[in-house]
Amino acid sequence: MKDHPLRASINDELHARPHLRLTAPALLSHVVLMAQETDAERDRRGFADLCREHGATPPPEGARHHVVPLLGRLVRWERHGEFQSITVLADAAPDLDPHAWSAFTPPLTRWVELLAGERLTAVHLKILPGVASAPPNDAFAGEVVGSTVGDGDGVVFADFRIREDGFTRMLLYAHRLTPGRLGRMAQRLVEIETYRMAALLGLPPARAAIPRLSEFERRLDAIVSATSASAEDDALLLDRLTALAAEAEALAAANRFRFAATEAYGALVANRIKELHEGRVEGLQMLGTFLERRFQPGLRTCAAVARRERTLLDGLNRAAGMLRTRVEVRLAAQNRDLLRAMDRRARLQLRLSQAVEGLSIFAITYYAVSLLKLAVQGLPGMKILPEHMDEVLVALAVPLVGGAVWLNVRRLRHKLRGAEPD
Repeated sequence: MKDHPLRASINDELHARPHLRLTAPALLSHVVLMAQETDAERDRRGFADLCREHGATPPPEGARHHVVPLLGRLVRWERHGEFQSITVLADAAPDLDPHAWSAFTPPLTRWVELLAGERLTAVHLKILPGVASAPPNDAFAGEVVGSTVGDGDGVVFADFRIREDGFTRMLLYAHRLTPGRLGRMAQRLVEIETYRMAALLGLPPARAAIPRLSEFERRLDAIVSATSASAEDDALLLDRLTALAAEAEALAAANRFRFAATEAYGALVANRIKELHEGRVEGLQMLGTFLERRFQPGLRTCAAVARRERTLLDGLNRAAGMLRTRVEVRLAAQNRDLLRAMDRRARLQLRLSQAVEGLSIFAITYYAVSLLKLAVQGLPGMKILPEHMDEVLVALAVPLVGGAVWLNVRRLRHKLRGAEPD
């Protein structure tokens, strides 16, 4: 039995990017760098060079994720569609500095700082044993949100603010979370931070598109009003509408991928929040509630702008169809009038040809009789005909020649008419 060539790779997707197993206390630092899909192999080679330099197993050819012990840390490298992420874990560290947040060692920090791409997300997640109803006073700088997670088996705190080192902070108390559940919970939290930032990349283009969409809508309304009032030439209106449609399509094409990505990333954030199984911490706003109020409006703005773009393009298509129909109807009327004029001219030409035909019969008869007269006038000199008989013959030849010419012209006309296509 022959396997499908994609069977193995499709099946392996179920086991791709497995969650880590964590034991408190631990530090986890996560960095996301924006990069084009065409840079995936470059990014893999960069991580492979680091692994080989420090005696670790490099990622294989074509790999898009790799986990390896490196420089006293567990390092996970992942390549996604438009970014790469690096996660560094210092796990089960009983001598953890209570003031430390970063899991990066100096060599790893230097390597990350030299990577190509722009930093989109950077988060430190500190994992502590036990449980707490509030974070330490020096943990966060702004308004703190918090929830119980895992149906009350853990507690998480965050403020979603970028600190001086360029990182945001989250604090997770493991409480009753097992190493597997703790690893999955940590992965959900860093994915929430990653995907909420990636989702909101669509917000600046959406805000920039709003005034342009308003301008396009006003121009479309003016064209439709002029169309209904027949205030301008339809061809000119169609030219204006075509130019507007080109501008609107260019704007929609520029934003189409970003808005689709925003929708997809937003759905991932909502899914990860749901998987937290949050509960309330007394006196604090829950993470899900905070993101619903602060994050969802940005997603709705992007979705509304995307809908406006589609609605505008639909309106342009309807207006263009209406104008094209009017232009085609007027062209059909002009063609009808032109055909009628051509028919009238053809009839006039037929009458003129018939008149010319009658004149041509007389002319041919005249010249034929003249030639016959010249021939007959020579016969008396040859003493073949009696005197004055030549004049009689010429007189008798006139109706005969005229009738013969008329019959031949008529026969030729019928023959040509029968040869015309239907």
